[in-house]
Amino acid sequence: MGSWFDFCLLILASFRLTRLIVYDTITGFLRAPFHETVEEITEDGQTETFIEIKGSGLRYWIGELLSCHWCTGIWSSAIIFGAYSLFPEFSLPVITILAIAGAAALIQHSLVKD
Repeated sequence: MGSWFDFCLLILASFRLTRLIVYDTITGFLRAPFHETVEEITEDGQTETFIEIKGSGLRYWIGELLSCHWCTGIWSSAIIFGAYSLFPEFSLPVITILAIAGAAALIQHSLVKD
């Protein structure tokens, strides 16, 4: 690995890629074959949304993976590091963009309290 800066870049990029895969609406099409979104009305009238994992076997396993940010984070980190190691000229711009977006997300989250 090159430097501490590169290491921090990889951390932020894997954080952002993980959030992109597990939570972001724009990648819902990746999760759709494996997840069913279910809404229930609670006793106090609030709407609660959760996911149910579809299928069995490999389909269920992938659904479990895509619903767990810890699990997806391992694979995201492996993909980011593998790309960085094997194809640095191609992957470094993508990694940098993901890292910038990850840092921006952390800043936004720290400044905006719901």
